[in-house]
Amino acid sequence: MIRPVNRTFLFFTVFVGGMSTLAVEFTTSRMLQTVYGTSNLVWANVIGLTLLCLTIGYFVGGRLADKRPFPATFYTLITLAGFASVFFLLLTSVILKTAANAFAAINVGAILGSLLGVALALAVPVILLGCVSPFAIRLAVTDVTEAGRTSGYIYAVSTWGSLLGTYLPVLWTIPEFGSRVTAVLFGSLLLLIGIVGLWQYNPRRGMAALILPILLIPVTLFWTRGGIKAYEGQIFETESPYNYVQVVRVDDCNYLLLNEGQAYHSFYCDGGRVPRVSVWSIMLAAPYFNAGPVTVDNMAVIGLAAGTIPKQYTQVYGPIPIDGIELDPAIVQAGRDYFALTEPNINVIVGDGRYELNQLDGRYDVITLDAYKVPYIPWHLTTREFFAEVRAHLQEDGVLAINVGRAPEDRRLVDAITATLLAVFPTVHALDVPGSLNTILVATMQPTTPDNAQMHLAQLPENAHPLLRAALATAVTHRVPIAPSDIIFTDERAPVETMIDSLVLRYLLQEGAAGLPGLP
Repeated sequence: MIRPVNRTFLFFTVFVGGMSTLAVEFTTSRMLQTVYGTSNLVWANVIGLTLLCLTIGYFVGGRLADKRPFPATFYTLITLAGFASVFFLLLTSVILKTAANAFAAINVGAILGSLLGVALALAVPVILLGCVSPFAIRLAVTDVTEAGRTSGYIYAVSTWGSLLGTYLPVLWTIPEFGSRVTAVLFGSLLLLIGIVGLWQYNPRRGMAALILPILLIPVTLFWTRGGIKAYEGQIFETESPYNYVQVVRVDDCNYLLLNEGQAYHSFYCDGGRVPRVSVWSIMLAAPYFNAGPVTVDNMAVIGLAAGTIPKQYTQVYGPIPIDGIELDPAIVQAGRDYFALTEPNINVIVGDGRYELNQLDGRYDVITLDAYKVPYIPWHLTTREFFAEVRAHLQEDGVLAINVGRAPEDRRLVDAITATLLAVFPTVHALDVPGSLNTILVATMQPTTPDNAQMHLAQLPENAHPLLRAALATAVTHRVPIAPSDIIFTDERAPVETMIDSLVLRYLLQEGAAGLPGLP
């Protein structure tokens, strides 16, 4: 005789099932982030695949519930879903570690193969989790006159669990324990509930199900060992609520990599040595596009990363007060631990660049913006309204310097940012950084000409800092004409992502994957 279902335990199971579904989605997306990044396209694929698998699960669960409306069958599904959530997400981490190496070597076949493997691995637990709600409704409904109220309660409880599954991994378990341990935590809880349920309705099957956690012990111990990536020279990695953060050492220099790691966001060489003029070095030349005399008494940095820009400004201009804004506290900590971000004149502010800038009362001689990296450009830092807010924080002869990405034959993003800047500032200068796909845009509060930089270079005193001389010379020789487009980004409409997606796709079709940047 079949025992009547324990509704309290059933609703708790539905709650954990909803929580686990979102936890699986967010954990998978974080794992993908380490290799494929966090562009809208990646997010759309993760969400789309999750919805597709849930749809399949709803159909399968509903049909199975009608054919075998037994609590033991339901808890068998829960047990398998818990096991699959641990096993296949840890398998995903193994696949992605291989994919990371393939990405570093630009092995397109291995990259695509890994992505297919991840999709198949994600499908198994999500389809099983999709079976939970329709099956639970079938078990819970004992009176057809209460079917609507019961099904509504089931979906409410499941959605309540989904809310917890959204915030717990992102805000706590992933930053605190990592994505792999997060998969183990949520999957194991679901597996435990499934086994307990089986014990209630089919003790023999519950006894047999104990083999599953035993099988997961060596899998968990083996597949959670070691780092998320295994780059040569890697000395640090961590997961934050915002990024996968990685530090790689090459010769005597440390490099900061984020997420898929196809570009570095800061560097520091032993003793503060600056081996070459870089994207950040050229920003030293920004004040010299003014007529002069040039003085830099303070500055603000939006997109501090590990502190390369303010550290070089400090070398050249002395210990001037610098407000540096960085969204991710884990990056700031990496800067302190591995990039000597310890200068007392650098005031680190953790938060969103636009919001935190508007909390500051000061006006600055220089503001730099280095928060753009194709394809991850926060659109709210590209608009006319934002640049007006920046202008309000500049001195009368202040300058804004922005690092903007481009493709060799595609300057649409640079041209759109230029047009948007010209809606706020009287003059914009463009400097193509040699050996990179970056353009520095310098916007001045006063009308200026390129001749100013040439004049200041010629008038630099002999004792001028060598880095400043090299940066200014590079800026002068690599200035390019501006070509503002008809597009002006606004808070109302800023099609940044659409432009970037087409830019990246066109570049890959023209140049191939081998054209992707990497460490020097």
